[in-house]
Amino acid sequence: MTATADAIVKTEPDFEYQRRGRWLDHWKPEDERFWASGGKKTAWKNLFLSVFSEHLGFNVWVIWTIVVTNMGNAGFAFMQGDQALNNALLLTSVPVLVGAALRVPYTFAIPKFGGRAFTAFSATMLLFPCFGLAYFINQPNTSMGVFLVLAALAGFGGGNFSSSMANISFFFPEGKKGAALGINAAGGNLGVAVTQLALPLVIALGTTIVAKSPEGYRLGLTMAALIWVPFIVIAAVGALLFMDSITSAKPDGQSYKLAMTNKHNWVMAFLYVGTFGSFIGFSFAFPTLIRANFPELDNVGILVALGNLAFLGALVGSFTRPFGGWLADRMGGGAKITLAVFVSQAAGIGLIMVALELHSFPLYLAAFLILFVLTGIGNGSTYRMIPTIFSAQSKKRAAEIGQDPAEAAASAKRQAGAALGVVGACGAFGGFLLQQALRLSNIHLGSMTPAFIGYAALFLLMGGVTWWFYLRSEFAVHRIPSLAYANV
Repeated sequence: MTATADAIVKTEPDFEYQRRGRWLDHWKPEDERFWASGGKKTAWKNLFLSVFSEHLGFNVWVIWTIVVTNMGNAGFAFMQGDQALNNALLLTSVPVLVGAALRVPYTFAIPKFGGRAFTAFSATMLLFPCFGLAYFINQPNTSMGVFLVLAALAGFGGGNFSSSMANISFFFPEGKKGAALGINAAGGNLGVAVTQLALPLVIALGTTIVAKSPEGYRLGLTMAALIWVPFIVIAAVGALLFMDSITSAKPDGQSYKLAMTNKHNWVMAFLYVGTFGSFIGFSFAFPTLIRANFPELDNVGILVALGNLAFLGALVGSFTRPFGGWLADRMGGGAKITLAVFVSQAAGIGLIMVALELHSFPLYLAAFLILFVLTGIGNGSTYRMIPTIFSAQSKKRAAEIGQDPAEAAASAKRQAGAALGVVGACGAFGGFLLQQALRLSNIHLGSMTPAFIGYAALFLLMGGVTWWFYLRSEFAVHRIPSLAYANV
């Protein structure tokens, strides 16, 4: 039994901590005495370990964004010539697709297996894509099909987000949950920036050790594949030794059924495609897009070593995500912020197209950074809207059928938890669609401009959907009164 658990037991006689499996049988974060006497320390310990594991998941998930930009130099024929761009976008979109698909089962795995066991499992799964890439990158005759399988295995890292968010949501009281989930999400998202900053430097080290030759690039890519392995082992062992599982984090079938049949679950999933889908889709595509549109940067050594500054996009998008949640709290729910984000994203796409027309890399980079800032803010604001919506609807339903308010609040949390998993999966799937739109536009129309025009139109449509469902007075007053955000 840990010291923290001992402290809780001494002050809370009905709190039991089972050593086997580290299950917490009674977890009451809303009780101030319980929280102050050790619950807070336990919650933050689990948050730290969860963020560490989730961060590594993102590290591995996006590893192909850097691998594809170096495979041609490493001697792989299918990544050279006219098909290099299209093959690169295919290889970077496969992990997004698999990661999106895994987010739903990963969300539901937490109540079944517990946060401790599943965090250890999900971290361990990251070893397979790392070792596989390290081996096959040194086989120059390997077909693209093999690398598509390896890219799919990297998708395990994408599922970690949903399991981590679902797990941490049970540890914190309602008033502190937003900040905790914001930290958890931002810590994971930062894995994109860390990978896109660190791996080009590691690959450059490989070419320095050997030479700027296929052998040198293969050494660099091997080191890039293995660099996360020690940290993955630490994360898995740390989860087994120190994380906890909450017994009460169990679903009731009714709450999950209500969430899946609630139209707002799917409306928010659509909106999240425009925020997180844009963040992860452009994060995966950005290094390839820079190299394709500005090939002359390959002659600027320091820019090549820094991944042509592609890491900056994910960096600013990750840091602004908690800010989006904070703004949503200040503005009373998030819908106003989300609407402003979508309109601004459409304008940002226009600025990117101007930069391409002028062939200005500084303007291109600045426009994308603005877009990444907006996606980060939008991620925070849309995620904040979900518990607000389900809480309002549960209160309304409880009043209509005479349900106990505490029971309604618990059901709302479970519904929101289920919705977060589905919304997160749909958002990640949006990243796959975004990259495929770029690839298909380039193949069939000879340019990616039509895809960018389509993005701008879609963002404006999403802004209209946000207004229609969550801001116009008819909805707020007549359909779900407690969603009038001034009263939330």
